[in-house]
Amino acid sequence: MGRITVRRPVVRVTVGETIESARRPDTLIAEEPLEIRVNGTPLAVTMRTPGDDIHLAHGFLLTEGIIRGLDDVTTARYCAGSVVDDESGQPQNTFNVLDIKLAPDVPPPAVDPSRNFYTTSSCGVCGKASIDAIRQQIRWPVADDPVTFDPAVLVSLPDRLREHQKAFNSTGGLHAAALCSAEGEILYAAEDVGRHNAVDKVLGAALLADAIPAPGTVLVVSGRSSFELTQKALMAGVPALVAVSAPSSLSVELATEAGQTLLGFTRPPSFNVYAGAHRLGL
Repeated sequence: MGRITVRRPVVRVTVGETIESARRPDTLIAEEPLEIRVNGTPLAVTMRTPGDDIHLAHGFLLTEGIIRGLDDVTTARYCAGSVVDDESGQPQNTFNVLDIKLAPDVPPPAVDPSRNFYTTSSCGVCGKASIDAIRQQIRWPVADDPVTFDPAVLVSLPDRLREHQKAFNSTGGLHAAALCSAEGEILYAAEDVGRHNAVDKVLGAALLADAIPAPGTVLVVSGRSSFELTQKALMAGVPALVAVSAPSSLSVELATEAGQTLLGFTRPPSFNVYAGAHRLGL
């Protein structure tokens, strides 16, 4: 498996009355491509932090509307990559190509030529022909979810998530996400160089635990709330999304349409409610 972190030399510069510099090693977060194949056919490439790749692939297929539950997948396995062993002359398993085999009754995804299936670590939805297509894919409406949330619990979630950001503490270069209960218990958590990958890893873990859809839960993310993250939460039936930073206009629009509770700038002791304030008794 690939390493989560790598060590690289840097020159540390301190600016004061004089300019001082010192060479030292620094810990960086690893970023490598993962090619996701379905039934042997390449579907997408995402730049991710190695680790929890099975969760990532399942979460990606869930939030793309390709699968609905655990029974839709029969196997997930790494494939030989393009690197050839110098001694044997055979392709090596680079752990950067993962093939998901769907159950016989699950239709394979139709590769849309109008969509760019290469996704960077900062953008997962890029290339969609129409955001309306995403709205139409949402399978578990959250508007009628009767769950209510204690504001004191919600404002505490970023700090609770931070306790699970072990790699961030050493690198400062990772996004994080967690699926929590209404009482604030962290059920699943993950880190990744891509915010959408972190969410896919979390939702994939829930899927593999047969916990999708996820009524009565809240997804907390360490950065901003984009349209794609709101969409991913809705595709998993999650009725609330809490972000440490700002939401985008499309994120608020989608959450409002779907009846999802959306919080932004969640930093103790306050937060902004952009949609679904009724679940907080407001």
